[in-house]
Amino acid sequence: MPSLQFTAEPSPTSGTEHRPFLFDVIIAGCGPTGAMLAAELRLHDVRVLVLEKDTEPASFVRIVGLHIRSLELMAMRGLLERILEQGRQRPAAGFFAAINKPVPKGLDSAHAYLVGIPQPVIVHLLEERAIELGAQVRHGCAVAGFEQDDDGVTVELADGEQLRSRYLVGCDGGRSTVRKLLGVGFPGEPTRAETLMGEMEVGVPQEEIAATVAEIRETHHRFWLRPVGVGVYSVVVPAAGVSDRAQPPTLEDFQQQLRTIAGTDFGVHSPRWMSRFGDATRLAERYRIGRVLLAGDAAHIHPPIGGQGLNLGVQDAVNLGWKLAAQIRGWAPETLLDTYQAERRPVAEDVLDNTRAQSELLSTEPGPQAVRRLLTELMDFDEVNRYLIEKITAIGIRYDFGAGPDLLGRRLRDIEVKQGRLYGLLHRGRGLLLDRTERLTVGGWADRVDHLADPTAALDAPCVLLRPDGHVAWIGDDQQDLDDHLSRWFGEPAI
Repeated sequence: MPSLQFTAEPSPTSGTEHRPFLFDVIIAGCGPTGAMLAAELRLHDVRVLVLEKDTEPASFVRIVGLHIRSLELMAMRGLLERILEQGRQRPAAGFFAAINKPVPKGLDSAHAYLVGIPQPVIVHLLEERAIELGAQVRHGCAVAGFEQDDDGVTVELADGEQLRSRYLVGCDGGRSTVRKLLGVGFPGEPTRAETLMGEMEVGVPQEEIAATVAEIRETHHRFWLRPVGVGVYSVVVPAAGVSDRAQPPTLEDFQQQLRTIAGTDFGVHSPRWMSRFGDATRLAERYRIGRVLLAGDAAHIHPPIGGQGLNLGVQDAVNLGWKLAAQIRGWAPETLLDTYQAERRPVAEDVLDNTRAQSELLSTEPGPQAVRRLLTELMDFDEVNRYLIEKITAIGIRYDFGAGPDLLGRRLRDIEVKQGRLYGLLHRGRGLLLDRTERLTVGGWADRVDHLADPTAALDAPCVLLRPDGHVAWIGDDQQDLDDHLSRWFGEPAI
């Protein structure tokens, strides 16, 4: 895979006691989170190296879903069209505990749908984008150790090579080496129930499968067969009682469990891939110690119910990227990097809680089934249905930016502006002042914040200041107040 070689240059803050930095940031792990973070950092000319321990993509092709907020972020970075070419759109409904309700009315997004896409494809698209922007990616390289000091991090690879970087970010999954070496606690609950998942061909008619599955799913919600191609089905079935969890599942495991629950194995054969997953739920005690940070599954794991995991990691990356870049470029306010944990860890806590709740609602026990029936009735109220979908798809998030209108701290939808769509103005990962008064200015912050004077913008506010992640950092029409908030988020103005 092509890569760029960076010229070593001394850090302006490193002095002479350490060898020069080859990189500003080393990222461990080139999954969706690591690749997205690399691309975000490169938007700000940060020198990035991504280390991926695997030499080849995963052999199985699991379909993942990109939710509304992730699709909005892809639109903000000019990536949405690439993704739509490779994925399949479907309605934004039926996520919460697999309770089948229609799309709620009035979802506040121009991208109110889900895109199903093979995980290797989305990883490739994001890695390709990071490389296009100038990131270096090394496959077959794993972090074996690191030491950090006041100026940077010395990272040791499995082959003994040592690299010097200003920061290290662990995006290396639930079993994160970086998190373990950092000594960050990962409390939570271990796996209680495991599930088999795979794609394979079937040997009975589609009508027979649909009728049987519909009947079984009235009580067994961790069970489905869904067509993903001609004669090929996605198969999900509880793994209780099958082979050693440390071993990969076999076709016989699937056949056994299908016969146990459905009374037939549907003639499954010729598997494309097979895997198993548990319902462990854990959250890192801290997202940062010094110059080492965690993101994605390295910081949080939970059951895949509702399909939130990949989305949560990508959203971590977009929240962190511009803040870490600001720190490296030298204009970050003193506490800006601390807001990464302050904003994203509560979001992860909420995801862990809603997946815990959904897991209970999938139980076959009478109590959880009674609660499920009650919630199913409540979701007939549009407000309840919409609230749960906004929670799952992350468009209901509001960061605590202090007192102010309800829009403050929330993301702004992709509204129409005189230059087309709002998100088209955010491709460079900079802040944006959307000025309907045509009286304000970004002044000395013009090197990091763009300004659009547009009295016709479809916005119910005089002016808004957007952070690079699309969240509203200020609302108003007073220049001095704006300057105070520009300093809060974007540091001191350039001279």
